[in-house]
Amino acid sequence: MLSTINTEGGFGNVTPQEARFLKTQEDNFINSRASLLRKNNNIDTSLYDKYNVKIGLRNKNGTGVCVGLTRVSDVHGYETDEQGNKIPAPGKLLYRGISVENIVNACISENRFGYEETSYLLLFGKLPTEYELNDYKKILGARRELPKGFARDTILGSPSRSVMNQLAKEVLALYSYDNKPDDISAENVFRQSIQLISYFPSLLAYSYQAKRSHFDNQSLHLHYPSSELSTAENILRLIRPTGEYTDIEAKLLDIAMILHAEHGGGNNSTFTTHLVSSTGTDTYSAIAAAIGSLKGPKHGGANLAVIYMMQDLKENVTDITDFKQVENYLRKVIKGEANDGSGLIYGLGHAVYTLSDPRAQLLKRMARRLAEENGLMDEFMLYDFIENTGSRIFSEMTGSDVVLPANVDLYSGFVYHALNIPLDLATPIFAAARISGWCAHRIEELTGSNRIMRPAYKCIADDQPYIPIAKR
Repeated sequence: MLSTINTEGGFGNVTPQEARFLKTQEDNFINSRASLLRKNNNIDTSLYDKYNVKIGLRNKNGTGVCVGLTRVSDVHGYETDEQGNKIPAPGKLLYRGISVENIVNACISENRFGYEETSYLLLFGKLPTEYELNDYKKILGARRELPKGFARDTILGSPSRSVMNQLAKEVLALYSYDNKPDDISAENVFRQSIQLISYFPSLLAYSYQAKRSHFDNQSLHLHYPSSELSTAENILRLIRPTGEYTDIEAKLLDIAMILHAEHGGGNNSTFTTHLVSSTGTDTYSAIAAAIGSLKGPKHGGANLAVIYMMQDLKENVTDITDFKQVENYLRKVIKGEANDGSGLIYGLGHAVYTLSDPRAQLLKRMARRLAEENGLMDEFMLYDFIENTGSRIFSEMTGSDVVLPANVDLYSGFVYHALNIPLDLATPIFAAARISGWCAHRIEELTGSNRIMRPAYKCIADDQPYIPIAKR
């Protein structure tokens, strides 16, 4: 009897014996041509200078190539002199011209949630009045629950080992539940944006629960979202088996989401949103593309790199309060003898920020509060030591004079650990925060620009004659 074989890549309805044979053939074919792939896709890096190509859309001094204009946010990490050289400066992050530090400080001093206010600000370009904010919260709340049958058919019925890949699939699937999916008018895109922002807590939570149940043989815990709760509260309610959380836990996650909601038009996932939106495609395709970008370990997945590094540190350091041991570990990391061999201390350094990442400092304040309440001060001081010592050690060992400030991933790693957020959800929660920024940039691209993006690539392949197959 034929059966569907769940093999790597899959071969449809074949017998186990046939599947093994096909898999062997495929492996042999791929392995025998791997060197050819590398040879014919390799590019001599000196050619980038020869043709004045901005590799990675970066200038020689490391600054990004300016390819667009935006009103949504500003990421300020350095000054430039008349020669175009970077001059280090304290980091600033502005949402619609308003310092994110002021937004977070207001939420802390007034002891309230702020992600929804931030979302409104990013979308509309102004701070809401109390009446406008309450209306916005009500609209988000009314949309928290997924379309009827969606969780059963799309999420539980077809789980994935990767929650991020599952999220992308689910966002694309929502296209089929929309009566006007291809309408790119500002009104319709705004409606779609509200729905996606509202849905994300349920999407990521159910995707995670489906993954745990199907692939990890764990119990399935499903809760309904609450229309009365904030985005951060709903996430904690939905991902935890009991649905319980403390006020400080929810408010810490809320601040983390505010700080991850937006970061300029040039970060990879937001640029992807602009790029894809410039084609005039639908909202679901644009946001799914952004999710795919964010998943990458060089982008949104960087928070996982911090968490994995800290796990490795604890496995190789007998006492995390013995900072001499910790320093020795960091030296091994830089030499490529510890962790993943990359030579990088994850959580330090940033592509834009040169002296300080304002998000890291703000998150650190709330993280300390949670550490004090939950008896995690030893853990917190470990992160603090890495922040204050890592850059110095790196300079001593490499001779570099570049400052490596703590970036947001360092303390978000601690926050996720302190909140007992599973590793599978670290980047999806980032996506749940950034969805407001993506939607704001998509609306900006559709209304403020009317030209498809079309950058150029210089072809360096030599001309070759076509040889008939019989003569090859």
